[in-house]
Amino acid sequence: MSLLILIVNVAIIIAVFGLIGEFLIRAISRAAKVAGFSRGQVHLIKEWIGLLTFVLAIGAVVQIIGLASDFATLTISGIIALAVSLALQTTLSNIISGILVLLDKTLRVHDQVEFGGIKGEVVKLGLRSTWIKTSEGHIAIVSNNSIVNGPLTNVTAANRLEKKLQY
Repeated sequence: MSLLILIVNVAIIIAVFGLIGEFLIRAISRAAKVAGFSRGQVHLIKEWIGLLTFVLAIGAVVQIIGLASDFATLTISGIIALAVSLALQTTLSNIISGILVLLDKTLRVHDQVEFGGIKGEVVKLGLRSTWIKTSEGHIAIVSNNSIVNGPLTNVTAANRLEKKLQY
């Protein structure tokens, strides 16, 4: 009877992580497509989210099966999280800001913007940076963290953003 309960618990964990991963993939991919990301960038996002949910699901299964103690699991995951967060602090900040820009829909490709003395057209939205083409034809690459911290003026999206604020 205990083996059956263990198998059911493992199946539930895998199903829950699979559903959460699929939800995140769909939500972030939809936002990335609306923002004008290329197919390659959207595919890369899907792969990273899938990998993350897979690793978390494996960790949960190992914990439930009893192959790892609570203390060992927490210690190892804490050390890994600390190392990754310190090594990727700036990159993660820009990526999270990029996701927020996508989800908020404050910027799209072809929007005319003014940011920190730079005036031009958004030609590329990435997870880490936004590319703005100036009237002189130069490309200004601005980190998404800087854009989120603003101030940013989106000249062409006034109607779209006003409708969003009314809801």
